[in-house]
Amino acid sequence: MDGNAVWQSIDVERTALVDDLAQVEEWQWSTSSLCVGLTVREVLAHLTVSGVVSGPRWFAGVVRARFDFDKQMDDRLREQLGASSSETLSLFRATIGSRTSPPLPRLALLGEMVVHGEDIRRPLGLARDYPEQTLSSVLRYYAGTDQVVIAKKRVRGLQLEAVDTGITLGEGKIVRGSTLALVMAMTGRGAYCAELTGAGVGALSARSS
Repeated sequence: MDGNAVWQSIDVERTALVDDLAQVEEWQWSTSSLCVGLTVREVLAHLTVSGVVSGPRWFAGVVRARFDFDKQMDDRLREQLGASSSETLSLFRATIGSRTSPPLPRLALLGEMVVHGEDIRRPLGLARDYPEQTLSSVLRYYAGTDQVVIAKKRVRGLQLEAVDTGITLGEGKIVRGSTLALVMAMTGRGAYCAELTGAGVGALSARSS
C-alpha cells in the first residue's frame, strides 16, 4: 500500500465504523470494550484523537503531562469524548477525510482502526467484513514491529498462517486462523485465540493475556 492508499483505507474504516455505530442504542455506549477499563464510547474518542491531534500538539501534550504517556493519552481522549454519545460520534465522524495525525506511521493508524474497531464492535455484537488488502497490510505491519503496540514480540518463534488471505509469516510452531483473528491476538486480544488452531496457539495465548 502506498501512502495515499493507506489514507483512503483509513477513511473507509472510519466511515464503516460511523455507519455501524449510528444504529447503537444509548445504553450500549457504556458497554465495556476489549480495551481494559474503557467503554466503547471512550475507545471511539481515542480513535478521534488520531484524526485531530497533530505531531506538535501531541508533543506539547506530552510535555504538559510531564512525559507520562498514559496521562497524555487519557487527557486527549477526554478532550474528544464530548458531552454525550451523539457528540462523541459526531466528533469521530468529522475525522473522515482528515490527514492530521500524531507522529505515527500511516499503517499504524490503519491498524488502530481495525484493532480498536473490533474492540468496539465485538462487545456490541457487530461484525465487519474488512477489505482483504486492509487486513493483509495490517497483519504484515504488526508482525514486523512493536511500535505503538507490542505485536512482533508476541509472535516471535511462531509461524502465522492466515487461512483466508493465504499469508504465511515467521517460523516456528504454527498458529493458523483468519487474518483478523491473528491481528487481534498478536495485539493482545486473547479472546481471539479461541478462533485459532495449531501448536503455537498456547504460546500466543499466554503472551496475549
